[in-house]
Amino acid sequence: MTDVEAPAVPAGTADRGAAFSAAADAALVLASGEVFWGRGAGAAGKAVGEVCFNTSITGYQEIITDPSYAGQIITFTFPHIGNVGANPEDLESTTPAVRGCVMRTDISEPANWRAAQHLDAWLKAMRLPAVTGVDTRRLTRLIRDKGAPTGCIVFQPKGRIDVEALRAEARAWPGLEGMDLAKDVTCRQTYTWEQTEWALGKGYGRQTKPRFHVVAVDYGAKRNILRCLASAGCRVTVVPATATADDILRHAPDGVFLSNGPGDPAATGTYAVPAIKGVLDAGLPLFGICLGHQMLALALGCTTSKMLRGHRGANQPVKDLETGKVEITSQNHGFVVDRESMPKGVIETHRSLFDGSVEGLRADGRPVFSVQYHPEASPGPQDAHYLFDRFVKLMAERKG
Repeated sequence: MTDVEAPAVPAGTADRGAAFSAAADAALVLASGEVFWGRGAGAAGKAVGEVCFNTSITGYQEIITDPSYAGQIITFTFPHIGNVGANPEDLESTTPAVRGCVMRTDISEPANWRAAQHLDAWLKAMRLPAVTGVDTRRLTRLIRDKGAPTGCIVFQPKGRIDVEALRAEARAWPGLEGMDLAKDVTCRQTYTWEQTEWALGKGYGRQTKPRFHVVAVDYGAKRNILRCLASAGCRVTVVPATATADDILRHAPDGVFLSNGPGDPAATGTYAVPAIKGVLDAGLPLFGICLGHQMLALALGCTTSKMLRGHRGANQPVKDLETGKVEITSQNHGFVVDRESMPKGVIETHRSLFDGSVEGLRADGRPVFSVQYHPEASPGPQDAHYLFDRFVKLMAERKG
């Protein structure tokens, strides 16, 4: 057993076993053996999960509250985290599903007029541990070259850090492949959503004159996605991930939306795919994003697979193969649709300019399409907002 009080070595040091740093009361211990020492922030405690990195330079609160991060520990590549503080308007979910955060520098003091709370205090309130002072460039290169590792994050203000026990805990974690996490983050009952997008000086609005009724299947939906649907003229009925086709269709929707979410799409697909097939048979306009894109692909006969490192950030270039335009997109996913599995009638519409992976598809001759990225842009660029208009247009055409 390696119990550590930690001798004097700079925080952020990566080591294969020995303990370091009098200032180090926190660490990230990888199943592969590396130990990244640092200073603790947020809530004391520990958590195990898949370690990934996000390249966004804004929107850390939206990232942390994105349900798609269930089962993961986020490494922020941008060094200055916390300067916007935290506020109740930028939450994408009530309770964060992420396991913890890794940062380069100590959390910044808030310097923004919208800040209602220090990020460190907010992390404590959310019971999320964080490690600061880590060499995030080295950690990011490790993930880039070897894939997303399993790790255990710990913040222990008093007492010893048992490195070997944490490493064993990381090694014992089964990983995201084969794991259904949508059930953990979905809503527990059906509800109606009417809130529209945020506007400077006005806050969030309310949709009072909807033109269409959309049923959104919640695999881990971000709030801003629902706001974008409402802003596009929709009354939104949100149903749990486990809703059947009958559950969805009894609401008599004009269209069905498949949300983002965490985990392995093949695992979630055991109950989601039959429901989506029922919606496809009904001929309704169907729009999926992120995990919803993967769910739709499975329902159309495709397969999915785990990516080495995934796409996470607000600077992902994607080419629309049908228009030739390039969009800068916000993304968060670790699985991908296998291009070679796409059957006749399923057409690839968007492609990543980073690695050439499938980023969008449509069903030929049917009002059905999906994208791998996050068109709601929370956080991120708004290049893909037109997709909500495309969905609305399909519903308008069907209604005549």
